[in-house]
Order: sequence, then C-alpha cells, then structure tokens
Amino acid sequence: MTETVTRTGRGSLLWALVVVVVVAVAAFVMLRRPPECVEEEVLPPEVRVRRFVAGEVPVVVRGHGAVRPKVSMEIAPEVAGRVVFVHSQFRAGGVIRANERIVQVDPREYELAARQARAAVAEAQAGLDTEIAEAEVERREWGQPDGQAGADPLRMLREPRIRRARAALESAKAQLSVAELRLERTTISLPFDAIIAGQAVDLGQYVVAGQPLATARGIDAFEVEVLLPSDDVAWLDLLSLSDALAGRFDESRVPADVRADFGGGTHIWPGYITRMMGQVDTASRMVPVVVEVPRPLEVSAGRPPLLPGTVVEVLIAGRTLNHAMAVPLDAVVGGDRIWLVEDGRLTIRPVEIVRTDQRHAYVVSGLSDGALVVTGAFDGLAEGMAVRALADSGDG
Repeated sequence: MTETVTRTGRGSLLWALVVVVVVAVAAFVMLRRPPECVEEEVLPPEVRVRRFVAGEVPVVVRGHGAVRPKVSMEIAPEVAGRVVFVHSQFRAGGVIRANERIVQVDPREYELAARQARAAVAEAQAGLDTEIAEAEVERREWGQPDGQAGADPLRMLREPRIRRARAALESAKAQLSVAELRLERTTISLPFDAIIAGQAVDLGQYVVAGQPLATARGIDAFEVEVLLPSDDVAWLDLLSLSDALAGRFDESRVPADVRADFGGGTHIWPGYITRMMGQVDTASRMVPVVVEVPRPLEVSAGRPPLLPGTVVEVLIAGRTLNHAMAVPLDAVVGGDRIWLVEDGRLTIRPVEIVRTDQRHAYVVSGLSDGALVVTGAFDGLAEGMAVRALADSGDG
C-alpha cells in the first residue's frame, strides 16, 4: 500500500511539472510575439485665418510729431522801471489767466508824466479859448455881424494865432495819450490763458524795455506738425484754397486723433487738421500738416494732460473706400497676392490693392465676402495643401 501511495505522488508531481513547462512555453511565446502596430493619425498643419467681408472702409493716415504750443510769446516790459509786483504763479509751470496782472513796474513816474500832460492839455485849451474870445471881441468892435468875413488887418492877424492855438491843443492831447499809454504799459498781462516756461525777474528788480522776463505758452490749444508723404496727403480731404479764402474753416475740418503712451497705457486726445504749411519740406520731401488739439491739459477719465514736447502718433481720418477690405499687411505675399483657405485647403489669390500703410493693405477686388485670409507665418505653405483653420483674434 505504501508503494501505491508513492506511485500516486510521483504521478501528481509529474503532471504538475508538465503544467509548469506548458505555462512557461506559452509565456515565452507571448513575450516573443512582436507588438501590434497602431498607426497614428497625421493631422493637417494649423494656420491662423481671419474672415473678411467687403464694406465701407475708412482710410487712416498715420504720422508722428512733437507737441508744441499753438501760441507762444516772450514776456517783456515795454517801459523801464523797478518791479513792485510779481504774480504768485509767475514761475516755471505756473498758470496765468488772460488779462491777469502778472508784473507791475513802479507806475509813479508815469503817473506824474500823465498828470503833467493833462495839465498841458488844459493850458492849451485855455490858450485856444482866449484866442477865440479875443477874436470875437475884435469882431464886435469893428461892428461886423456874426459869420461875416472881414478884411480888417486885426482879424487877418488873429486867424494864424487861433490855428496855432488849435495845433498846440492837438499836440498836448497827443502827449497826454503817450503818457497814458506808457502808464498803462507799467502793468504786464497776457491776452490768453498760459502756462509759464522759465522766469527771470524778481520783486524789486530793475527792468528795461524789451528785457525778456519769461516765456508764455497758450493752453487753449496745442499743435502737432506731422510730415506726411504726398501719397498719404492725396487721401485726405483737406481745406481747399477757395474754402480758405471764403473763411469756411470749420466746415472743412478733418478729424484726427493724437495718441501717446503714459504710465503703461495708451491715451487719445481728439483733434483736427487746421492747415498745411504750404510747401514741401526740403529736407524730407514730405508735406507738413498741422493738427490742433483743443484743451490739451484737461484731465478726463484717467487721461493725463498732454504736455509740450511729447512725441505722439497722429491718426488722421481719410477718405472712405466703398466695397473694400482692410487686410493685415502681413497677409500680403509678393505685393499683390493673398493666401486663402477654401474647403480646408490652401489657395493663393491675386488681389487689387489701392493703398498700403504701416498696418493694412486696402483690397478692392479679388476677394469674395467671407473669405478666410491666412494671417500667420507662410513658411512651408503650398497650393492645395490641406490645413486646419484657426481663428485669429488679432485686430490687424
């Protein structure tokens, strides 16, 4: 019986060994089998596009220039004397209102001169009255009626004396006008609101006529002179000579925006073209155009004041193109061709461009409404290539 048990145990061990060998062989075969190949889907390349629809497109002419005061003048006295008053704002950066007294020259000497001139007028008037009265007495003594001319020698001598007295009176009145004018000029003021740039006078200082005291810059309006190519000027509806001669300035104003960066933000001041300088700049061969900005120092909606000397970009409203598209300039290839996406594939299309500026090409034919224009990089693009169109959110 013991032998039977032993034989049975050997048989079980043999079967277990066989099973282990089979499993090992199966595992070896599975590990040796090459992995199944999974083909990855190749997607078409992506391109950025923007959809364009034809319509009315206003042309914008861009230029740069520096801000300057529209009105600037040197403040200087017209009479000599010692300064007895200086306005508290009469210093660099101070603001002076129109007709405010800013400097007063000692007026006492000029007041005395005016009093003397008034006395001289009174004396001359008395002399004339005396001559006229004496002539009347003489006429009555000779018994001549009123208004009747006589040939008496006394009257003939009296007439030159009366004319001389009248001339003396006119001379005295003229001297009085001069004295009063000089007295008036002891007070210095400005005819416009201004900001002071520099100051060279103090209380008690003696000044002479014509001595520069400071520079006043008008604050009602500033100007920007922009040099534009003649091709750009042709797109502007500027004031014609006939309108200028007729005085129709307000009717022909071309709007313009003045743009500058301050404190990390871009700010815009509205303005308009007031004039051309009347000739081509000899150095640059460009046309100077003057843009006026009203109330430039006014602070509104977080916009800072526009200061003289600031370099700005000027955007001038030009003529409007009908049935046109303003395509980003970087979308143009070779000067007159544009890549499009049609039915998921690339195609290049010749177009008619009537104008280009720093940012746009103005297309008037060659593109249909709803065209998907490629705006990104063109490296590796080919006609008929399948692509995936991604919307470009740029503003052009």
